[in-house]
Amino acid sequence: MKNEVFFTALGSMRFAYPQLLWLLLLVAALVAWQIWKRRKMQSTLTLSTTQPMEKAPRTFRYRLRHLPLILRSLTLVFLVLALARPQTSGSRVDAKSYSEGIDIMIALDVSGSMDMMDFKPTRLEACKTIVSEFVDARPNDNIGLVLYAGEAYTLCPPTTDHSYFKELVKSVQREPLQDGTAIGDGLAVSVNHLRNSKSKSKVVILLSDGVNNAGYVDPISADSMAVQFGVKVYTISCGTNGRMAGIRVPGYGIMQVQTELDDALLEKLAAQTGGKHFSAGNEKELRDIYAEIDKLETTRYEQKNVVEWKHEHFVGFLVIALFFFLLEMLSKVVFLRTNP
Repeated sequence: MKNEVFFTALGSMRFAYPQLLWLLLLVAALVAWQIWKRRKMQSTLTLSTTQPMEKAPRTFRYRLRHLPLILRSLTLVFLVLALARPQTSGSRVDAKSYSEGIDIMIALDVSGSMDMMDFKPTRLEACKTIVSEFVDARPNDNIGLVLYAGEAYTLCPPTTDHSYFKELVKSVQREPLQDGTAIGDGLAVSVNHLRNSKSKSKVVILLSDGVNNAGYVDPISADSMAVQFGVKVYTISCGTNGRMAGIRVPGYGIMQVQTELDDALLEKLAAQTGGKHFSAGNEKELRDIYAEIDKLETTRYEQKNVVEWKHEHFVGFLVIALFFFLLEMLSKVVFLRTNP
């Protein structure tokens, strides 16, 4: 286990001054020169036979004759490594640096028909829950909310304070807006919030469960504004066109009402801006639609790996170099001492 830790540390080591490692070539040259010099200094003697010498045993000192050169080489090697300042990392940090966020306005229909119960418990309550889930999945985006029925108003301008945003979503009611479906007004107010945005990606998600029958701004004119300011529009039809669904009417109980949708208009609004139109017949389909939009409009970011080189090993390598130097001196004095 200790060996694994040692080799792992070696693998993660770097040098602050790697250019000094070129000095190791000088060490190699010095060793080569010493070997060449010793061979040149050897004298020659002509003998008729070397048989008596071959039988002579080699002494301990003879076997250690190269030890000083080896120790000196190791001293120089570790001295060079120490000068290059070996370091190991103390920690590794994966830091996400977001380079491009998205500004999103959600235009939510709160007309009377949003109380229909083909979604559980109602269309409006299902939308509130799913919008909150959508916001939770996009923590780095500016998201705002516009409510519209017979008219439109801003409940929350674009914000990254998503806790505050979700609290406002919980409080959404149909009152005090007059009834009706002003799709053009809802879209125009949403686009107005994004017109001065510096974000490269600006999106409106408009949900409607009816036919445009109120308001001051024509939906096509509002859509032209979106095109002008580079806003992409995603539209969602809530409910199934022509299907009957229950709605609670005060004083009358639950009554069956037919759904009327203008899918053609919503599809045209999306297509002109480069967006996409979706149809949701129940809360599961609506949740899947928001998940698909979430994938289509991804937040771009750059991921950077930051390594902190905290542990210096200069002293350790210097101590090893000093150890080999002292060992060389000791070998000359004790093992390889020559008589004067």
